[in-house]
Amino acid sequence: MAASATRLRRLASAAVAVTACGGAVLLTPSVSSNDRASGRPTVESLRQIINDPSAVVPSRTLQESALISSKSGPLDILVVGGGATGCGVALDAATRGLRVGLVEREDFSCGTSSRSTKLIHGGVRYLEKAVFGLDYGQLKLVFHALEERKQVIENAPHLCHALPCMTPCFDWFEVVYYWMGLKMYDLVAGRRLLHFSRYYSAQESVELFPTLARKGKGRSLRGTVVYYDGQMNDSRLNVGLACTAALAGAAVLNHAEVVSFLKDEGTQRIIGARIRDNLSGQEFDAYAKVVVNAAGPFCDSVRKMANKDALPMICPSSGVHIVLPDYYSPDGMGLIVPKTKDGRVVFMLPWLGRTIAGTTDSSTSITPLPEPNENEIQFILDAICDYLNVKVRRTDVLSAWSGIRPLAVDPNAKNTESISRDHVVSEEYPGLVTITGGKWTTYRSMAEDAVNAAIKSGKLSPSNECITSNLRLIGGDGWEPSLFTVLAQQYVRMKKSDGGKVVPGVMDTAAAKHLSRAYGTLAERVATIAQNENLGKRLAHGYPYLEAEVAYCARNEYCESAVDFIARRSRLAFLDTDAASHALPRIIEILATEHNWDKSRQKEEMQKAKEFLETFKSSKNAHFHDGKHQ
Repeated sequence: MAASATRLRRLASAAVAVTACGGAVLLTPSVSSNDRASGRPTVESLRQIINDPSAVVPSRTLQESALISSKSGPLDILVVGGGATGCGVALDAATRGLRVGLVEREDFSCGTSSRSTKLIHGGVRYLEKAVFGLDYGQLKLVFHALEERKQVIENAPHLCHALPCMTPCFDWFEVVYYWMGLKMYDLVAGRRLLHFSRYYSAQESVELFPTLARKGKGRSLRGTVVYYDGQMNDSRLNVGLACTAALAGAAVLNHAEVVSFLKDEGTQRIIGARIRDNLSGQEFDAYAKVVVNAAGPFCDSVRKMANKDALPMICPSSGVHIVLPDYYSPDGMGLIVPKTKDGRVVFMLPWLGRTIAGTTDSSTSITPLPEPNENEIQFILDAICDYLNVKVRRTDVLSAWSGIRPLAVDPNAKNTESISRDHVVSEEYPGLVTITGGKWTTYRSMAEDAVNAAIKSGKLSPSNECITSNLRLIGGDGWEPSLFTVLAQQYVRMKKSDGGKVVPGVMDTAAAKHLSRAYGTLAERVATIAQNENLGKRLAHGYPYLEAEVAYCARNEYCESAVDFIARRSRLAFLDTDAASHALPRIIEILATEHNWDKSRQKEEMQKAKEFLETFKSSKNAHFHDGKHQ
């Protein structure tokens, strides 16, 4: 613990230096003589750069300049799409010594990657299908996902953790069935096992999960089987990937979209892309030996830029989730509804101080801002209702959202649930490698496969093999669960009262734990801003988010809009749309100071953010007939 405190004190001095200059300083990492000789950093020096607590990501302006300068010397790889897979590709390629660029039309994790169930899992349901359907493909997927699950947690320990999930059993056959099935899940995990599953009696189960019903559909609870999977803060993990890739040398640019591809006049091979900066309106060309299409649900539209006759590769599936108050589930224990009326699985999980429930699985159309419909929300409420002794009400829904899964197409499949969640890598057009399908848990290996395909396509020369299986993300190296105590003991939250007077406030446990979990070893930078710049107020009542986080994210995490903050840097939009709406004026005020916005831009940001929140169907902004769940 003393070593941790010493490390954090060193970080504090670096943070003061950075904030004193408005976060505009680019700290150039030291380069060894071997690095200078080869022109590329070594693997060890890359690790040092990423794990350096004083390192600052290059500014967005510098990143754009790096892409523009590719005309004089093409990038090795240009990635299209800033979700988990796209940022994973950028990090993988950059840490192999390749020159990498990445563009994202909106923000990192703006699509599917921020709208997940927040689980890092092998897939209990897929294992069941593999066993009863004698499906080796599904079994292989579970093996692979369980292997990746452990690595994701180890590479970002501040953002990921093991979570026990309880499976209720209302007859003794279910007890035996689920106990055997989950023991098989343990067995498949092997050395990557998080914790052993076990059976709890009905009395023990209710003590662990007080809102669990003792009777369901006329049957008495016989007990539960508890197993372990991983849980994450998905969009912050995604942003962490983008920032880690930037520290490793990748030029990552959000709010920049590909408008067309550049092709060699002779061979028609793709050699780059025309890119529009959606913040400035400027267009420029970026050249690359290979383009990797990691656009998630929009990968087909990217493919059609290269070949307008390209056939669809994905089948979009809608996954809806709702957020309920914390009293629906205890902190530290999830609940799995193993079989709904249509055979699906629904999870109810504690997440960031609230309860998340979902998901659905149905065909949908592709849209940038998908919205859940009332039938899907009611389906989730109905599914959990029979398993709880608390009254399940539609009016308790604090937020509800829909995400689009880009499932790889199987022409023989009758519904999206039967389509494999495995990923597909293909190069149908010279110079354009497409990666689609898969799931959050396997993003790292998907990225590895895509980079391998790009190396083959462009005849690239990486300096080393893939190292991302053992590479801590920014903020993860040296993080310990007890680091929040250093924040609580050594910092105060300086707050401006309504009258303009600055008063000190306690760095309470809730705020300290939140900063530690969200920013890892970099949390002290945020605490320094809260203390030294009088930005220690909470943004919303009942939530630990601080004003200082807005400034920090604008300076260090490419937060370029109010929606970027409420949805991806903090999770207010996903946790409580009403709280997010109330926080918007102050968020926009701080961002305006950081980015020099005029009154017109501030008004535009408010309008866009309100429109965004309208797509989250909480009880505050949804029109519904409250029948069964009142």
